[in-house]
Amino acid sequence: MPAEPVTVPAVRRTAHRRRGAPAPWVLMYHSVHPDADDPYAVTVPPDRLDRQLAWLGRRGLTGVGVGELLRARAAGRAAGLVGLTFDDGYADFLTHALPLLRRHTCTATVFVLPGRLGGDNAWDPHGPRKPLLTADGVRAVAGAGMEIGSHGLRHERLTTADDAALREETVRSRALLREITGQDPEGFCYPYGAVDARAVRAVRAAGYGYACAIDPGPLSGPHALPRAHVGAGDTAWRLRAKRLLHPVRRAPLPADADAAVSGAGALR
Repeated sequence: MPAEPVTVPAVRRTAHRRRGAPAPWVLMYHSVHPDADDPYAVTVPPDRLDRQLAWLGRRGLTGVGVGELLRARAAGRAAGLVGLTFDDGYADFLTHALPLLRRHTCTATVFVLPGRLGGDNAWDPHGPRKPLLTADGVRAVAGAGMEIGSHGLRHERLTTADDAALREETVRSRALLREITGQDPEGFCYPYGAVDARAVRAVRAAGYGYACAIDPGPLSGPHALPRAHVGAGDTAWRLRAKRLLHPVRRAPLPADADAAVSGAGALR
């Protein structure tokens, strides 16, 4: 049975109950592969991911997809949960990340690009070409119990997209993922972490229940959730530091998401 969709009212209720509390802790991964050629610092070797997941487990934390995390938070049962996300939909998720997530009894949200299925990371001008999941690969990831979200259609920066491109990246990408998986994706992830008030409104209008950013500042809310980047150099002490800094450096979820977006209009 599919999980109950994430809804903005549910996230708002949580915010009202937890006014002043930090946003949920969400970790941002990309590729998981032993290749050391990584000029963009987006690749975590499998053995490092194994140790990072073990570190979470030793501290009583279980990695889950963001949709599950937000539903648990709305129900007041999110203690011990941390969000895990994998951006770009690299094919190595199936071969390297999924077995480790299963070993540690974790799930995750995988943000994919339905306009680049079976292609590669052409948006990165330097470094190795990394293959992306095919449509069958996306279905395999979903069938393994992972949440599928949209990372846009073709990894375009929403803050500089014209209105037509903005609709393609948000509305069309959601429709294509529904055709592939049979379900509407609840989550969106801003390419490059680039977000402004216009992008937030477009994502919300497209029907997504939540969206992930990186450091959205005053835009932080259900459609601009902050995340902590995790890389190959994140040892146990670095993860501990990121966890300790999370409530200090991340803005709290606002009690009224609409007010947060309209109030940030000057950032457009």
